[in-house]
Order: sequence, then C-alpha cells, then structure tokens
Amino acid sequence: MKEKLNELLREGREKILSAKNETELQDIKAAILGKQGGLTALLKEVPKLDVSLRPEMGKAVNQAKAQLTELIEQHRNDLKLKASQIDADFDISVPGYLPPAGGLHPITQMCYDLNDAFRSMGFEIYEEDDITSELYGFDNLNFPPNHPARESMDTYWLAGHDKGECWDKLCLRPHLTGGSVRYMQTHKPPYRFVYPGRVYRNETTDARHERAFFQYEALIVDKDFTFASGKVMIQSILSKVFGREVPVRMRAGFFPFVEPGFEIDMGCLVCGGKGCSVCKQVGWIEIMPGGTPHPNVLRAAGLDPDEYTGFYVNIGLDRLVMMRYGVDDVRLFHSADLRFLKQFH
Repeated sequence: MKEKLNELLREGREKILSAKNETELQDIKAAILGKQGGLTALLKEVPKLDVSLRPEMGKAVNQAKAQLTELIEQHRNDLKLKASQIDADFDISVPGYLPPAGGLHPITQMCYDLNDAFRSMGFEIYEEDDITSELYGFDNLNFPPNHPARESMDTYWLAGHDKGECWDKLCLRPHLTGGSVRYMQTHKPPYRFVYPGRVYRNETTDARHERAFFQYEALIVDKDFTFASGKVMIQSILSKVFGREVPVRMRAGFFPFVEPGFEIDMGCLVCGGKGCSVCKQVGWIEIMPGGTPHPNVLRAAGLDPDEYTGFYVNIGLDRLVMMRYGVDDVRLFHSADLRFLKQFH
C-alpha cells in the first residue's frame, strides 16, 4: 500500500505542476482528491489492513492529502500570477480593439433629457401601466359618450374587456392624460409632474404617424398659475433639449380635457422652416396639445375648479426626436433596423 501511495504522490505532483489553467487543475484535483479519486480509494482500504498497520497508513494517507492540497493551491496562485503577466513577445504599443457596444435608442435618450430638464424645474416623474380603462381614458377627461375616439376605429379595446361598465372596459391607453387624473387622485395638491410613456392608436402609419408611439405629458396644477408661465415653460424646455432658441407658436384648438385649448407648434428643424414632407410644406410642425385643465377633469381628480387652475402639455416625443436629428420618417425609429440605429450610438 505504501508503494501505491508513493506512486500516487509522484503522479499527482507531475499532473498538478503540468496544469496549464484553472480548469485543468480543477479536473486533476477531482481525479486525485475527489469522492472517486485515487487518494480517496486508498483511504477506504485502510480499515481492511491489519490493526497494527492502520494508524501508520492512515497518518501517511492524510499527510499525502495535505501535501497535494497545498501543492494545488500553490499552483493555482502561480497560474493567477502568470495570467496577469505580459508576454515578452507582446507589443503593448499596438492599439486595441473596442468591443462592440450598444447605446440608448434616440427616443429613450430624448426622454432622459426631458426628465433631466423637468427635474431641474422641480417636477416629479410618474409612470403607469400601458392598459387603462374607459373611465380613465375617456370619462374622467370630459370626453362625451358619443365621441369618435371611443370607437374601435381609433382605440384598441381588449377582447373580453370591451363591454360592461366604464371601469370594467379596458383598452391600450390611447393617451397619457388619464394617468394624470389617477396621479392627482392619489397625491395631494399642488401638482408638478411629468408622465412619459407609449400610447396606442388604431391609425394608418405614414412619415408622421405610428400605431404605437411615445408621448411625454407635463402638468402643473396650483391655486395661482398664469397661462403666460406655461408658455415660458414650453420655450424653456425646448431650448434646453435643442441647445438653442426654438420658434414656438400657439393656435386655438379643441380638446375635451382642456379649456381653453391650444395646438402648440415649433418651427420645423428638418427644413429650417422652408417647408418639407415632415411639416407638410408649412415650416411648422405640431408637437403638443396644451392648455388649462378643464373644470370637469379637475372635478374628476377631486379638486375644486374655482380654487385650482394649471397648465397641461402632451409632447409628441417621436416628433421631437425627428426634429433633433433631422429625420423625415418616424417609422425608422420603430423599425429595429440596426443600420439606422447605429448612427445614434
């Protein structure tokens, strides 16, 4: 048995010292010291020896185990040190290769930039699920019962949840404004928050429209907030996002959830105001509706419209990104075409 032990020690040392990496060393350790290893097998034979020989052989096997274990750890440390050494034949002056890396989608980057801009003005960021109800998507926002936006030709109603009471009737959110009412119902006034997210409309896609696109809503509600302050807020945000002054105009417009309501346009940055397919040759592009929250919306939120007022905008995030990069077709941002998206890394 002593001969077997000596032979095992010799072979074990040779194999351990010849291991070229951590994986090989771990395999050798398992073959020698593991449950099915050679040294373990010898240890199992000790009880079969003559009683007078057991103490001596048991001690020898345990000593051999300790020696091999120590040698394995020493060689493991040597391998780690060797791995960190630079090969003498390696030219460290040769430029390396950058590994391929991804980047933020341009719409995501624009959202983050807007978040930073609004946070600097004291706004809170709010988020909600993509599924909403008729109660929050339409009823709380002063949409009349026969409004065409409630029809399936405009809104994606969920099968099995497209009938019943307004709180049971579920759809993919057609806009973010209903979430704003939910926020006001669960927080205490005054309010100053933004609400980014994807919305869904059953409409034909073209260079300026998508079925699933991104909006960015901002709402201020307070006891004393002037309409002029709202326009200054819009100009301040756009100048921060684009790094320069941006022409802005406000036209009278009707939306059920604001009174008075406005269409807010910015000068087209794709063509510089000269006219192109994006701005329909007029030099301006509509980027957001806005106005003062309608009294019925404030009532739905549990507020007294005689006491509170405010200012609301809903930014078309996709169109804002088109202006930033001079892209003339919104569908490119949703195409998942890596050749297009790599331009923004």
